[in-house]
Amino acid sequence: MRVIGPDAEQLGVVVLKRALDLAQEHELDLVEIAPTAKPPVCRIMDYSKYKYDQEKKERRIKKNQHVSQLKQIRLKPRIGDGDYQIKLKQAIAFLEKKDKLKVNLMFRGREMMHRELGRKVLEKMIKDLEGIGIPDKAPSQEGRTMFVLFNPVSEKIVKKKPEEPEAKE
Repeated sequence: MRVIGPDAEQLGVVVLKRALDLAQEHELDLVEIAPTAKPPVCRIMDYSKYKYDQEKKERRIKKNQHVSQLKQIRLKPRIGDGDYQIKLKQAIAFLEKKDKLKVNLMFRGREMMHRELGRKVLEKMIKDLEGIGIPDKAPSQEGRTMFVLFNPVSEKIVKKKPEEPEAKE
């Protein structure tokens, strides 16, 4: 088998017994890296330290990840202004946490005859969430529900506006 030393130097092709002796001399482990290679490749290393470093790297990657969830908010066409503001604050909080948002507008009874009122509420929501969330498409309707999906605005999309030069006096 081909043996690689603890400092990543090639120690050559040796028999198993000699490779184990080399690992014992360095007080390290003999780890098989490429078993299908001809000849198989082994490395002399501290395996427990290697496993610890791998777990540490995975934890760091996992810490920086955010799993996006789909949050939903339900509205009605004749929503009051105070209630609308509360729902708007919830929507902003969801989008700032980088979650997707689905705004459902429920029609009941004769409200179906006045879909334009519901569309106005959703258009107002789209206008108020401008810069925080991007709607996937125009509001669409399925049965008694009209909805719109929002994606959070990423930092890559948002471009800082150039600062305006100060006026000379």
